[in-house]
Amino acid sequence: MMPFTLERPASLPAALRADAEFIAGGTDMVQLMQEHIRTPGRLIDLSDVLPRGILVDTDRARIDAGTSMEAAATYTPLSEAAPAVTMALIESASPQVRNLATMGGNLLQRTRCGYFRDVAVAACNKRRPGSGCAAIGGENRNFAVLGTSEQCIATHASDLAVALVALRAELDLDGPQGARHIALSDLHRSAADRPEIETTLRAGEVITAIEIPLDAASANSVYVKVRDRAAFEWALLSAAVGLRIEGGKITQARIAMGGVGTRPWLLDRVESALLGCAPTRAAVAEAVALATEGARGWGHNDFKITQMPVLLTRAIELAAAQAGERA
Repeated sequence: MMPFTLERPASLPAALRADAEFIAGGTDMVQLMQEHIRTPGRLIDLSDVLPRGILVDTDRARIDAGTSMEAAATYTPLSEAAPAVTMALIESASPQVRNLATMGGNLLQRTRCGYFRDVAVAACNKRRPGSGCAAIGGENRNFAVLGTSEQCIATHASDLAVALVALRAELDLDGPQGARHIALSDLHRSAADRPEIETTLRAGEVITAIEIPLDAASANSVYVKVRDRAAFEWALLSAAVGLRIEGGKITQARIAMGGVGTRPWLLDRVESALLGCAPTRAAVAEAVALATEGARGWGHNDFKITQMPVLLTRAIELAAAQAGERA
């Protein structure tokens, strides 16, 4: 790890500088610094100034960005109002890591691409723009099939982000240019160009809160994750699904997938195809076939394209069963 100066500001406004590198829980940043992926000369510690807390109201949940993942995962009103979020948090990491990691930081974690995290690999456009992508033509079983380009095929790592994107979460941001509010689906960029720029955050800007609209679809939501081992492993594929079913027909659908895209992948066409349908096997099969539109395999990860509809079908069945139990 390279030498650096650690600053602990007295307030959040004092921390927000355009030239700043930030740390909060540090579960990703410390690894990146140890691996010499990021070498900030000055690091600003937000752990004492980021807001913490959870508020679940009748139609909206608000989770402050400094809240630990464990605090959110074990907050019963949130698990009742948006179970997919709780399920994604539990699937994300061990309790030890969740006690350190913050909700805002999890959304901003860098890719787990082994080529990106190995400085001995010269070809990585995320780390060295213009150097190429070693994963293309290399070992790419865990890599993305959606949102990729010849520049980069690295998969976005956050389980939490997939559940939140599906449920149409929004973010409160603050920075040197002032506060603003965006949809979480607008936070992460694809890899079409400039893969080294992963988010739409402005210089010196931080996430201050996550807001989740609460409705029948959020209450009847699930998160399903497929991985190589039961713990300490990133998703090969994952799916977050929330449904409202009235009169035997799907009247609201919220669907996203992870482990398959360079960002959390919202499947709005699948959602639209399900509306007005009974959740029968035939109707679901027709809808989930749309999930792979635009998908491209890169060799070792071709299996993801065939498995996406399988996993998505399972998640829809689980959410439909949950909606039926609540009816």
